Amino acid sequence: MNLNAIQKKLRDFVGARNWEQFHSPKNLSMALAAETAELLEIFQWLTEKESKEILNNDLEMLQVRHEIADIFIYLARLSDKLNVDIEQAVLEKIALNERKYPVGLSKNNAIKYNKRDLDDLDKSKE
Repeated sequence: MNLNAIQKKLRDFVGARNWEQFHSPKNLSMALAAETAELLEIFQWLTEKESKEILNNDLEMLQVRHEIADIFIYLARLSDKLNVDIEQAVLEKIALNERKYPVGLSKNNAIKYNKRDLDDLDKSKE
C-alpha cells in the first residue's frame, strides 16, 4: 500500500469538491468516530461465534469492508492534515506497548497495564 498516493488521491478528491473547508482536524476526528461506530453497529448484537461467521456472508462482508475503508479514509485524511507519519506512529506505539505489556505479565490475559498490581510490575523487571 502506498499511503502517500492514497493521501494525494484523497486530497484531489476533496479539492475537486471544495470540501477542504470542512476537513478540519476536529471534523475529521468526529467523522472517524462516526464511521467506527458504523462498523461497531454491524457487530453490536452478534455473539462471538456469529461475529466470526460473518466471513461467510457476502453482503455483510461488503458492509464491513466499506466501513473499514471509510475509517481508513478519515484516518488517512486526519494524519495528512496533521502531518502525522502513520507508519512511524504505529512503530512507535508498538514499541511502547511492548514495554507496557511485557510477555511475562500479559500472556493469556487481557488486563490493562494500569489495572495490574504494582507488585506484578516490579516482579516483571526481575
